Amino acid sequence: MSTEAQRARENLGARLRELRKEAGLTGRALAALAGWQLSKVSKIEHGKQNATAEDVRTWCHHCNAESREADLVAAVHNIETLWMEWRRALHAGTRLRQRRSLDLYEKTHTFRVYNPNMIWGTLQTAEYAETILRQLVTFLDDVPDDVEEGVAARMERQQYLYRGDRRFNVVLGEQALYTNVGGAGVMRGQLDRLLAIMTLPRLSLGIIPARAQYEIWPGNMFIMFDDRMVMLETYSAELTVTEPNEIAAYGKAFILLQRSAVYGDPARRLIVEALAQLA
Repeated sequence: MSTEAQRARENLGARLRELRKEAGLTGRALAALAGWQLSKVSKIEHGKQNATAEDVRTWCHHCNAESREADLVAAVHNIETLWMEWRRALHAGTRLRQRRSLDLYEKTHTFRVYNPNMIWGTLQTAEYAETILRQLVTFLDDVPDDVEEGVAARMERQQYLYRGDRRFNVVLGEQALYTNVGGAGVMRGQLDRLLAIMTLPRLSLGIIPARAQYEIWPGNMFIMFDDRMVMLETYSAELTVTEPNEIAAYGKAFILLQRSAVYGDPARRLIVEALAQLA
């Protein structure tokens, strides 16, 4: 299932391919005119490579399609806004990135969260969160080191678990209980934290057992903010999905993932078993 950004990139590639064909050019001929490697034309047309605004202008020029240039350049800019590089998002440090999330929390009533292998940020202990943010700063090299402030901002988000009428529907994979973040001490504290909060009235915590039968493939982590936005994170980017059909697809996926999860005492037993492995 493609993401909104990938789908937009593929749509742009298809439009550019039509322009080339309308101009009677082969991919090889266009590459030669533009001074590009042949593989670049193919990758752009098949959504394997992002086209820049300058690429689109060059493409339109050689295809005698300058009248299409403005719309196609606008499509490029739209794709760029869908993908936000972590370095840009974190240019002022982890604290600012975490505080931006507070605005989303203020505006959201129902959260649907899925993470197959990590504990979701709003359920994290300070030690677990510090480990994650420290890894992020190290991985991205040029991000300011303000991890302490970033952790404090992440902990501030947890206030919403205790006040207001928000609902947090969280589904974790059992692997999230075993992924070693920060060592045994940090993990013991994190699992104890899950046991302490899982009965909160605003929180529904489900865990998909490792041997559970899935009704949909596990996929990547995502967070749904009501029915208006879905957020996904990768090593290099943060993707925001706002197209209604895409959001509906994630909503359907979440329902199917919930069906594989266990709740209440069975979920508690999985956490206790994971804790026992750390003894």
